[in-house]
Amino acid sequence: MTDREKFQKTFSKLHASPDLLTEVVEMAEEKQVITKKRRYHIPKAAVAAIACVVVLGSGTAAYAMNVGGIQRTIQIWIHGDQTDAQFVVEDGSYTLDYEDENGEAVHRGGGGVAIEDDGTERSLTEEELMEEINSPEVEYEEDGSVWIYYKNQKMDITDKFEDGVCYVELKDGDTIQYMTVKYQNGYALSPERYLTPGEFN
Repeated sequence: MTDREKFQKTFSKLHASPDLLTEVVEMAEEKQVITKKRRYHIPKAAVAAIACVVVLGSGTAAYAMNVGGIQRTIQIWIHGDQTDAQFVVEDGSYTLDYEDENGEAVHRGGGGVAIEDDGTERSLTEEELMEEINSPEVEYEEDGSVWIYYKNQKMDITDKFEDGVCYVELKDGDTIQYMTVKYQNGYALSPERYLTPGEFN
């Protein structure tokens, strides 16, 4: 079940039943409520407004409990195509929900901590999580081909490996990143130069 379906299921339950509405109207028609030995007159409009606030307040609480964190719709690059995704950030982690090119629901996530200069750990910021999401992806296909997906770019690097290592220059406008890929053993990026295989993993 996707977050959207969970959200709809949760809110579908947040409505006043006919019995509750009848009871509220009857209370308003009595026109008097006794509290602390005093009598108060509550107009029908006020009772209806209070009922709406209770229902809406319950809906907000359910949304916060069901989803948690901060949720918004963002556009991300998936296999070279821009896609709308539900992005939820909470405590240095994120989840993404979107539909792939076949219309199938995809749920993925990530996150972690950053280590400051003084050795203390902190949760990743939303900007750092977005950098992670926008990082290049290396995929090894069943047919033996190897692809890099980076923003709107798709690159077949299958024939570029020598001794299990491939070097690729990635461009995004005026920005260049140098990517070193170890076959089925990760990759490294640098804005200055290609890293040697011994410098990572």
